Amino acid sequence: MPRTAVQKILAEHLTDGTLTPGEQIGIRIDQTLTQDATGTTAFLLLEAMGVPRVRTELSVSYVDHNMAQFGPENHNDHLYLQSIASKVGAVHSRPGNGICHQVHLERFAAPGKTLLGSDSHTPTAGGMGMLAMGAGGLDVAVAMGGGAFYLTCPRVIGVELRGRLPDWVAAKDIIITLLSILTTRGNVGCVVEYFGEGVASLPVPARATCTNMGAELGVTTSVFPADDVTRQFLEAQGRAGAFAPLSADDGAAYDRITKRLHAKRDAQTIAAIRRHCTDVAVGDPDADGRVAVSFGHVVLDLAALEPMAAGTPSPDNVCRVADAAETPIAQVAIGSCTNSSYQDLMLVAQVLRGRTVHPNVELAIAPGSRQVLGMLASNGALADLVAAGARILESGCGPCIGLGFSPAEGEVSLRTFNRNFAGRSGTRGDKVYLVSPETAALSALSGRIVDPRATAAEWGIACPRINAPEAFAVDDGMIQPPAPPEQAEQVEVFRGSTIVKPPAGEPLPDRLTGEVTITVGDKVTTDDIMPAGSLLKYRSNVPEYARYVFNAMNEPGEPTFADRTLAVKDAGRAGIIVAGDSYGQGSSREHAALCPMFLGVRVVLAKSIERIHQANLVNFAIWPLVFADPGDYDDIDRGDELVIDGVAEAVAGGETIAVRNTTKDSTYTCRVELAPRQRQILAAGGLLNATRAEGSNRS
Repeated sequence: MPRTAVQKILAEHLTDGTLTPGEQIGIRIDQTLTQDATGTTAFLLLEAMGVPRVRTELSVSYVDHNMAQFGPENHNDHLYLQSIASKVGAVHSRPGNGICHQVHLERFAAPGKTLLGSDSHTPTAGGMGMLAMGAGGLDVAVAMGGGAFYLTCPRVIGVELRGRLPDWVAAKDIIITLLSILTTRGNVGCVVEYFGEGVASLPVPARATCTNMGAELGVTTSVFPADDVTRQFLEAQGRAGAFAPLSADDGAAYDRITKRLHAKRDAQTIAAIRRHCTDVAVGDPDADGRVAVSFGHVVLDLAALEPMAAGTPSPDNVCRVADAAETPIAQVAIGSCTNSSYQDLMLVAQVLRGRTVHPNVELAIAPGSRQVLGMLASNGALADLVAAGARILESGCGPCIGLGFSPAEGEVSLRTFNRNFAGRSGTRGDKVYLVSPETAALSALSGRIVDPRATAAEWGIACPRINAPEAFAVDDGMIQPPAPPEQAEQVEVFRGSTIVKPPAGEPLPDRLTGEVTITVGDKVTTDDIMPAGSLLKYRSNVPEYARYVFNAMNEPGEPTFADRTLAVKDAGRAGIIVAGDSYGQGSSREHAALCPMFLGVRVVLAKSIERIHQANLVNFAIWPLVFADPGDYDDIDRGDELVIDGVAEAVAGGETIAVRNTTKDSTYTCRVELAPRQRQILAAGGLLNATRAEGSNRS
């Protein structure tokens, strides 16, 4: 039977289960990556498992998030990561070497391989033909120790690309257009696979832009074929031996996708599906006004695309750039793991050459890697950027995670990043538009949002053609290999006082009595649960970081969520979070589960929960439950007492369970949506306990 590219990689790496969509499978992981905001915890958990040496083909520890080092916390983490990587056999990319996803694409990614990373934008390497997935740090630690990664065998959403992009339209416009079709909701358990004759027109960095921001779709990952373009990129990086061709077989079938949408509220999305998808069928509205919309695969005519933007508060809040044109802007930021490649920034430099940024605009540019920065410096492009008035930031995540360059109150910020959740920039009430480097550069010169096609024509600017270099300037001087196995015992691991051993979970009681300590709405992100920005430095100290759970939702003058939940825990009861649709969107940060667990949260009851966060909840012994009737959500208030009986039986094999609200004298039926292995993990009190038990059984 003809297979898709995704199915080929899965079949090659399958260790458990069968490739039946919706069923649980285990796969072998070839490579892992961590970054400093998640990596410290991941390596501490690896140590807790008693694993002396990583067992993957390659594991890389990056430092790219907490770079500013206000106080000792960040540097403590850096030194710990450098020393523990050397001891256990992982490669270490030092601070300043670049953003993990950009560096990994340049120096380590390989077609046909699997990559698991403790960062939700790990799918960036899908632009190289890898099956690259984000996960919580505990899952990554297990993979580093040689364990399989368990996931739902995905349905494969086909995205056919035809033609080639016109001038001033970019890969960013491809993925923003796709977000307008698929949205950020309803894609859990799917993988996007790009195919079609239009693929060959896209260089590897452009493909990586699509797979990077594909994380915002909520899919497991996104994958491009590996072709001559891929081979040429690897040859230019001096890694020709890593190339292996990858493509779908002729006649390979992509899965038919069905989404339930509201006929009126989602009218624009339904219209986009009709316009861009094959074999579309729309059912009749139900009593709630929802319709079943199904389609064969997505078709994007690249030649017909135009500059697009996504406005706060979500990457799927999409509009044409032309429709937002003339909006005054005060800030532009170009970079992040989405758009900081050599080709991206060379285009920006050529647009800015001989021109000056508008006096009302602050422009920041963050090269994605030291390789990119060095090449810009050597060919004079960096001088062009500086002369135009750009501020050159460190090769790190920076403003994308709210660490610096936050916009002023009430002002519009244009960014080439991948996320624009409310407040993520570091400013409450922010107004952030996500756009391409082309749109960002010309808007920075104009002082307002502009359609780059119209402005370039008005100013007589030709669209720069930036070809991939025949050879990149390779310098791995800041990539440190580990100590040889025979010298590992002599490596002393640095352990600063701010690095605290993370707690393990505990098995759930058979009768669970708890109190709802917060109710939250739809599309609550992991940024909302565990804020980043200046608080990131506490990630290696769970007791301290836990004080800030739901920090932005705390009401002045009232006890914080942390205080309320700890009080419930001290009273011998469980803390319970009640949430709406798509709870836990966004970053893979496991602290959004780990810190609530530390406070005493044992249950999250929601209308729906996103993939990575649901896995993290299970890994830290928090029970994810889903309302069978979403309307029951409206019956629950903060402070209600909920009682659940028969927990052990439900965790072991139940499909539903009754949750009694003794405060309201109501009972709700909830679905237990757990894969078989997740049931075992939850029964053991979390993945750390389960892994330790498995190790004891093997010995």
